[in-house]
Amino acid sequence: MQPCGQGTYPPAIQRALARTHSALRYFPDLIAARDGDVITIDAKDRMPSADSDRYAISTATLNAAHAPTPLYYVFGDLKVLTPSEVHHYTTHARPHRSGAWVLVATKRAHPFEEVFGAPPALAA
Repeated sequence: MQPCGQGTYPPAIQRALARTHSALRYFPDLIAARDGDVITIDAKDRMPSADSDRYAISTATLNAAHAPTPLYYVFGDLKVLTPSEVHHYTTHARPHRSGAWVLVATKRAHPFEEVFGAPPALAA
């Protein structure tokens, strides 16, 4: 997977963003158009957990809502969740002991093609 969003910034900027509480830290990685509407994508390339079959989403990221622009979390296995789905699936779950993460079972996510459609067939 190619770096996107903050992964494209020089290391000094990445380190500075990691230490700030600025909304820039939580800005989505990609801005796209779908059926004429703007959507945003937050790529989560180091997910899911190999041990627990759950995605770990930062509570701070989840709470940095980007409404009214739809936001999608796209994980490294090309499964997709929205912030509202994460909230729904974690409402009654036991939170991570630090409170910094919410954990969502990978089986709850949607296949990329189900959300964004299949890529057009390439001509031979």
